[in-house]
Amino acid sequence: MRCLLLILALGIFTGVPAGMADDVVIKEDVHEIAADASRMEKKEESLPQAAPHLVDFGPYKVGGMDVGPFAITSSMVVTWVVSLLLILCAQIATRNVQQVPSGAQNFWEWLVESLYNFLESIIGPDLVKKTFWFFATVFIFILFTNWFGLIPGVGTIGWGHPDAGGGMHHIETPLLRGANADLNMTFAMALLFFVMWTVWAIQANGIGGFVLHLFGPKGNTTGALKVLMVLVFMVVGVLEVVSILFRPVSLSFRLYGNIFAGENMLESMATLIQHPVWKYVAAPLIPIPFYFMELLVGLVQALVFMLLTAVFTLLICQHEEGDGSHH
Repeated sequence: MRCLLLILALGIFTGVPAGMADDVVIKEDVHEIAADASRMEKKEESLPQAAPHLVDFGPYKVGGMDVGPFAITSSMVVTWVVSLLLILCAQIATRNVQQVPSGAQNFWEWLVESLYNFLESIIGPDLVKKTFWFFATVFIFILFTNWFGLIPGVGTIGWGHPDAGGGMHHIETPLLRGANADLNMTFAMALLFFVMWTVWAIQANGIGGFVLHLFGPKGNTTGALKVLMVLVFMVVGVLEVVSILFRPVSLSFRLYGNIFAGENMLESMATLIQHPVWKYVAAPLIPIPFYFMELLVGLVQALVFMLLTAVFTLLICQHEEGDGSHH
């Protein structure tokens, strides 16, 4: 729950110029306008990359400086809803804890125990006691956020421009939008992990040990070879630092890209049939097989995010055999 509140806090705070064509004939203008309208219509068929703003605040002046603007987006609303539902379900399940669990308590105990045993087999019993609260919260939050985005109505109920028939051809501003289809949310979780990873690394190795882990030579060498190895591992350490700095970027884009692509694929499948007779019959049926695939993708992406963060933590917190500690 602590991690969930931190993720929420990070998620909250984290035109083409018109040309002059005085010498162009009217006929060419008409064709250009028609082509632009056609491009815009094709562009609007997919979900926007940026989460639509529902409410805008600011900018405000604090001490003579502009702060903001801040906005409440549709993906933020989904984040709040999923977080509150998870907290509420956990509170209800543990309100009357029984010796022999049943119902909701049984489900949550099974989920937590399975995650704990799984992580313990990967990162060891000592490290899992310190880090389990983070990895379990991230997995559960990402999993249920991904699945919440598949509920009918998420991304398809909102505001847009009516078509010629009086209906809504495309929703431009959905009321709810998948939270992990917003890069701000995935990057916030990746940044939170980066902060926790640094804290755990310093706790395990100390500041000197942390620097030595990155730049110190590995293996037992003597003489001129040791000097050469020091130079080599200094270069390797620089590359390792670059790799570490790019980890939040890769983590956030991997999750965001898969979820955003899945949402657009489902919308494309729903609008695949354009025949006026069959589209109302086939449109709800075509995406069904892809819904089951997206359920699996949501589980896999939550598992991948958790495993990568756990392995990154294990690599920095484990010690060499000569240090007196074992892996």
